[in-house]
Amino acid sequence: MKKKVLYLAGGCFWGLEKALSYLDGIISTKVGYANGKTLAPNYEMVCSDMTGFKEAVEVIYDADILPLGRLLKAYFLCIDPTVKNRQGNDVGSQYQTGIYYLQKEDKEVLEEIFNKKRKEYKKFYVELEPLVNFYDAEEYHQKYLDKNQDGYCHISIEEFEKIKKLNEEVFI
Repeated sequence: MKKKVLYLAGGCFWGLEKALSYLDGIISTKVGYANGKTLAPNYEMVCSDMTGFKEAVEVIYDADILPLGRLLKAYFLCIDPTVKNRQGNDVGSQYQTGIYYLQKEDKEVLEEIFNKKRKEYKKFYVELEPLVNFYDAEEYHQKYLDKNQDGYCHISIEEFEKIKKLNEEVFI
């Protein structure tokens, strides 16, 4: 097993966590707050627009099963990269999209994929940065859509189905 970690911010973390759970090779996911400027934020602080934190998902995955390209393809199916500080009906700096990495060896691959995606759009607001910090969100946010089947999500059922189908595609 080749265990890797990546942090993805894609609007409300409830839907992104659920979407990523459909991918083969996901070991675990955890929602939280990434790359902000205060210590130990909570949901209310993050929603104040004053902390710089983004709602994000910590993704631990087996790179032997889930190539980084497939993971990012799923991510880009879940977001609108042409808007800043917003996804779906959610507006605020905590909903800014971003890819945050720990492993330096991932940086080059991430930049290559990221730059290809950037060329597809006139406006492109997805951040790509090293992870500075990550704090777990409160327990009631973890696996929220599993616990609350009628919970709000900006990701459509069709997008969830497209993500499931990615498991059938061949990636190098």
